[in-house]
Amino acid sequence: MKFKKQMFGFMDMLRFKQLVPNRREALANGSNAPLPKEYRTNQLAKRLHPGFMQVELVEIRPLTAQIKAFTFRRLDAAAFPYFRAGQYVSLQAKIKDSLVSRPYSIASSPKEALDNTLVLGIEEAGLLSSFMHKEAKIGDQFIMSEPSGEFYYEGIRDQKQVIAVAGGSGITPILSMAKSVAQQSEHYEMTLFYGVRKEEQIAFREELEMLKQQGIRVIYVLSDETKEGFEHGFVSAELIERYADIKHATFFLCGPQSMYAFVLGELKPYQLPLKAVHKDANCCVDLAVDQPKTFRLTVHMRADTYVIDALENETLLVAMERAGLNAPNKCRAGGCGFCHSKWIAGEYVIASGRDGRREADKKFGFIHPCVTYPKTDMEIEVPPAY
Repeated sequence: MKFKKQMFGFMDMLRFKQLVPNRREALANGSNAPLPKEYRTNQLAKRLHPGFMQVELVEIRPLTAQIKAFTFRRLDAAAFPYFRAGQYVSLQAKIKDSLVSRPYSIASSPKEALDNTLVLGIEEAGLLSSFMHKEAKIGDQFIMSEPSGEFYYEGIRDQKQVIAVAGGSGITPILSMAKSVAQQSEHYEMTLFYGVRKEEQIAFREELEMLKQQGIRVIYVLSDETKEGFEHGFVSAELIERYADIKHATFFLCGPQSMYAFVLGELKPYQLPLKAVHKDANCCVDLAVDQPKTFRLTVHMRADTYVIDALENETLLVAMERAGLNAPNKCRAGGCGFCHSKWIAGEYVIASGRDGRREADKKFGFIHPCVTYPKTDMEIEVPPAY
């Protein structure tokens, strides 16, 4: 078979013959300066997503009988990463033999983070919270995760009118959002309903009064007192309608489960779309079991294997923390997937309504220890937090 030679094919052959000489010439004429060890893109990524940070407690300010504001500065960098107002961080501390972490919403604004200031409003209502209230002191150092969470305003999704409903310490992420609006980092209008039992339980009162002067509408609602200048009762649909248009707003709710149940019940007749109501997730708690059984939990963490006790009424994450293991966690509500771990053996149950796993995770045997309770002896493979 004869092939007709084409001119363009002949040119390709010439280029191919010159390929090696041309490369040698380019290498010979190239710079011998070493390549940079870090690129600006990587440096920016590290500033925005440092993973875990070393922080120091610099101020403790009582707000109410049960809530204190804790101010931190970062030690391993000049500033905290910029975040979305409404997000949280996970704070870790060593308490006796336990390595305990808990998520706390950020009360300060994203702009304040750039000044190396981050404020958490912590209510005394748990192991780490009680430790912070009773034992933490100025100068103490902690490990803190980078800001995380999906409880924030998204302009493409949310209405320009925002109705925020906070209860108790649930004011913290709402306060961050309100500050962000006042500082013009976010561009929407907020009407804030803050419900507490008595006036003395209003946290961050000074900041809220200042925000009222900056255009944030703040309505205090007292359930157990009747006072001039305050609304009385609960945050009902009737009360909300006196100040805002329910049907043309996006709701952000942060507080106890009882508040969620009540407010959602009030909003149900309005048939709002799913995207119109956002709830900040609460941590998964211990089960109500009178005499919990004790199981053996085998944990593989890289090259190490640990055999620890796990109570029937506590999550696998709590069992690992109690044993001092550096188990990964952030939201502790089953949603973020940071504690994603491999199930090997044993039976378990997942907290009702907390199974945030993907279908692939279910198929290939992965669990979220933060919402998983043991039913028998278990064996799991867990990545270390850091």
